[in-house]
Amino acid sequence: MTRKIALVGIGKIALDQHVPALAADPDWELAATVSRHGRVEGVEAFTDFATFLEARPDVGVVSLCLPPQPRYPYAEAALRAGRHLMLEKPPGQTLAEVHALQALAAAQGVTLYATWHSRMAEAVAPAKAWLADKVVKRAHITWREDVRKWHPGQDWVFEPGGMGVFDPGINALSVLTEILPMPVHLTAATLTFPENRQTPIAADLTFSGGVTADFDWRQEGPQTWNIEVDTDAGPMALRLGGNRLEIGGAEVVGEDTIMGEYPKLYRRMTELVDSGASEVDLSPMVHVADALTLGRRLVTDPFRF
Repeated sequence: MTRKIALVGIGKIALDQHVPALAADPDWELAATVSRHGRVEGVEAFTDFATFLEARPDVGVVSLCLPPQPRYPYAEAALRAGRHLMLEKPPGQTLAEVHALQALAAAQGVTLYATWHSRMAEAVAPAKAWLADKVVKRAHITWREDVRKWHPGQDWVFEPGGMGVFDPGINALSVLTEILPMPVHLTAATLTFPENRQTPIAADLTFSGGVTADFDWRQEGPQTWNIEVDTDAGPMALRLGGNRLEIGGAEVVGEDTIMGEYPKLYRRMTELVDSGASEVDLSPMVHVADALTLGRRLVTDPFRF
């Protein structure tokens, strides 16, 4: 059965990832969009969410691609209207917001899916399976990318609630919390803020269990998305955001693209809606909240797009 879905927030991530994923999936029909400016050719477009909800009761699923700051009222309205709801990462600007949405979705009897697209990378499941019976001695994340490339001119990422470097860093944390055979918690953090911005542009994190992380949003040229783990059975590494797996220095799973991640999210959403279930794992976001609580603040040069 084909399900009708609406995309809300037609920006870069929606056009680059969500629209192609839906177009390639026979289980979904992109029936409407809601955005102040963005459009998808051939799809009915609304500029007001309440108008959409009233005009299209036949669209039973909503996928929110808005930045986290304005997202909650849209999410609440969708759930109150009885629509199943899919949230782009991070699922909200605070943990309390998402807990409230969980409770509302349960009360309304609809699906809530807080997505973590990096968990769908090609090598994440094999890495998790390999680590399942291993003892982790240490692990280190290096997640360095260029904010100008991935968020060109998007000042919201540096506003309160935008998370700064944790916008990409939470992708790494979503993979870490998926693959490790044991839980970890943050013990220390150093956060570097541009003097003219409200959220960090770099972060150094220390967790229990010998886990550390280096996030930086200032890397030009090739981008770095690596998780390296030392175990009692030797080293393992995830590279390219979780799309390549190395065991003992030899590549055993390799994929050169991240384009497969979002189709897997929508397949998972189909499963959740069909089974009447929800999926909301907030462990990556807990680590971000802890970093912002424990973080020692450093100030660096101003940042401008």
